Amino acid sequence: VEKQEKTVYAMDTVMTLTVYPEQNGEDLSPVLDAAESEIRRLDALLSISNEQGDIYRLNHDGSASVTQETGLLVQRALSVAADTDGAFDPTVYPLMELWGFPTEQYRVPTQEALDTAEAAVGYDRVTVTHTDSDWNVTLPEQGGLDLGGIAKGYTSDRIMQVFADNGVTSGIVSLGGNVQVLGCKPDGSKWRVAVQDPNDEGENFAVVEIADEAVITSGGYQRYFEEDGATYHHIIDPRTGYPADSGVISSTIISHDGTLADGLSTSLFIMGVDDALDYWRAHSDEFDAILMDENGAVYV
Repeated sequence: VEKQEKTVYAMDTVMTLTVYPEQNGEDLSPVLDAAESEIRRLDALLSISNEQGDIYRLNHDGSASVTQETGLLVQRALSVAADTDGAFDPTVYPLMELWGFPTEQYRVPTQEALDTAEAAVGYDRVTVTHTDSDWNVTLPEQGGLDLGGIAKGYTSDRIMQVFADNGVTSGIVSLGGNVQVLGCKPDGSKWRVAVQDPNDEGENFAVVEIADEAVITSGGYQRYFEEDGATYHHIIDPRTGYPADSGVISSTIISHDGTLADGLSTSLFIMGVDDALDYWRAHSDEFDAILMDENGAVYV
């Protein structure tokens, strides 16, 4: 069968949506349109820059009434943060802002500025309260929330749901570094997803075979800047305020849960090999991982 595809630019990345009909001639463009609408909705809801969105209002006011969906996703982010001892922390936004990553006005901050921003970071100081219909989130003083670390994984989870709700049994979505698949390929074989070599953009160092799973990679090579001969990438360690320097240069998570995979790809990158392996041993029923360290050693 012929695949049907759509390309969408959202969440600062190019997204490719692909579905396969049960038989040739079946038009799945309404399904692709529905998936695009869902992406646009979530981009607006969770964006740090969309003034109509929950997260923008929350960051602007320090406390906000949010939709149940946002409230649940914030809770999910906080639970990943607690689970990883703060290696993943959705309140890292003041630090991201300080380094200039959201605005692309890059700079290496002073220690004083870092200390001030660091004081506003802390997932354990976010409160989420709710009744059945009314959800409220409050941030630490001067704090800011950025769900960027799990928003794409959540989005790919939701796209799989849109595909399935519309009767699609075979589909794949790629959201710049995040891949998630529904079912198998039309011929019944597993999908093959390549993992980019962090040292060479044109090469891959691993291929995973999956069905009904997400494969999500974090690497410093995705966004970085250089100043005075040093390179600074966008994965900030919330515990130091600096770009993570754990020895891991690529972290890939494979899981049925795209939201979790997204959060953990960042977490394990920040943790470093030893802590990442310990974490995997404790949670190996939830995900698999492929890490590369700065010496080129690969851990599977």
